[in-house]
Amino acid sequence: MSLATMFIKMGDGFGKTCAIFFLTLLFSLPLGMLVALLRMSRNKAVSYVTRAVISVLRGTPLMLQLLAVTYGPYYLFGLSVSRNKLIPVVIAFSINYAAYFAEIYRGGIESMPVGQYEAAQVLGYTKAQTFLRIILPQVIKRILPSITNEVVTLVKDTSMAFTVSYQEMFTIGKQIANSQTSFVPFLVAGLFYYVFNLLVDFVMGRAEKKLSYYR
Repeated sequence: MSLATMFIKMGDGFGKTCAIFFLTLLFSLPLGMLVALLRMSRNKAVSYVTRAVISVLRGTPLMLQLLAVTYGPYYLFGLSVSRNKLIPVVIAFSINYAAYFAEIYRGGIESMPVGQYEAAQVLGYTKAQTFLRIILPQVIKRILPSITNEVVTLVKDTSMAFTVSYQEMFTIGKQIANSQTSFVPFLVAGLFYYVFNLLVDFVMGRAEKKLSYYR
C-alpha cells in the first residue's frame, strides 16, 4: 500500500475522530457546568451524590466506561447494542469529561472573592444575573488554561474508541499495520494526532491571549 493511499484511508478515520472530539466538547462543557452547580448545591444530599458520581467517573478508566455504556444495556436489560457506535462513544466521553470539567468549573467559581457577589447584590443584580454577567466571564478567564489541557488530552483519548470497534483513525491505522506488518501506519496516525493537537493548542492559545487580564 502506497503512503498516499494510507493517508487517504486514515483521513476517513480522522473525520470520525473529529466527530468524537467536537461532539464530546459540545455536550461535556455545558454538562460539566451543570454537574459543578449540583456539586456546590446547599442541599447536602445532592452535593454528596454528585461528588460520589464525579469520584467514580474520575477514578475508573475511560476504557471501562466506554465498554459499560456500549455493552452495559445489553447485559443488564437485554437491549440490542447500538449499530451506530458513535452514539455510545460520545455519551461515554461526554460523561467522563463532564466530571473533569465540573471540578475545573468548581475551582474557578469558588476562587472568586465574596466581595464580587456582595457588590452585585448592592447594585440590584439577581443571583442569576450575578453569575452570568459578573462571575462566569471571570471564571472562564481563570480556568481556560486548565480547560485547554483537558481538550488536548481529549484529542489523544479519542483513540480509545477502538475498544468498542468504532472505526476512528487509530483503529484504521491498527488494521493497516496488521495487514501490512508495518509500523508506518502508527507513525502516520501519530502525525495526524500531533498536527490536530497543534491546531487545538493554537486556537486555545489565541483565546487565552484574547481573554488575558494582562493583554
